[in-house]
Formats: sequence, structure tokens, C-alpha cells
Amino acid sequence: MNLIIHLYDKWCNLPRFFRFLVIGALNALISYIIFVIAIQLLGANHYQVSVFIQWSVSSVTSYFNQKFFVFLTRGNYLAEYIKCCSTWAVGYVLNVVILELLLRYLIKNVYISQVLSIFLVSMLTYVLFKYFAFRQKS
Repeated sequence: MNLIIHLYDKWCNLPRFFRFLVIGALNALISYIIFVIAIQLLGANHYQVSVFIQWSVSSVTSYFNQKFFVFLTRGNYLAEYIKCCSTWAVGYVLNVVILELLLRYLIKNVYISQVLSIFLVSMLTYVLFKYFAFRQKS
């Protein structure tokens, strides 16, 4: 148990943006796996439904990962979760739009298009998480 606490303390002393990149990569991987599973179950023609499933399922994991491993906030669970849901709503809409544009005009592969879309949306969500959802009062 002491080792886990020691490792967590070391983790918490790393720069926040680095923590976000690592946790964000983990969250993106989880999201992408959910997306691929949904595509496999529903078919590639149902990519928008797969994105909805992906965002719905991965939001809970992402919330706790962001709260405890990136922004290190205490309490405010409901308020932060509601703000995170707002952030994810913006992210979801952007994901859907970017995915549609990529598939229609640039890349015809749904898997590659979704990887690019997740990456682009992740950059925006960091800013929204930092300055909105997990904002610390001075």
C-alpha cells in the first residue's frame, strides 16, 4: 500500500500537461477500443451510433481519470461531472462533425478518421477541462 501511495505522490508531482498527455492517451485508447467494438458489432455504416456509444461509455472513466490523475481536485463530484458532461457534449459534437468531414472529403477510412478526430478534440478538451470543468479557485 505504501508503494502505491508513494507512486501516486510521484505522479502528482509531474507537470499537469504531461499527466494530461498520458491520461489523455489512455482515455483515447479506451475510447477508440469502444469505438472499434461498436463498429464491429453494428457495422461501419453505423459509425455515428458507434461514436455516441464510445462517448457515452468512456465519459465515466475519463471523468475519474481526469479528476484523480490530472487535475487532482477534491470534492465537487457532481458539479465537476456536470461541467465535464458539458465539455464532452462540445467534444462529442466536434467529434461527429470532424469525423463526417474527414470521411466525406479527406480520408475514406473510418478507423483512421476517428483517430485523427479524437486527437483534435482532445486538444480542445484539455483547455475546457483546465479552465472550466476542473478550474481551481485561487
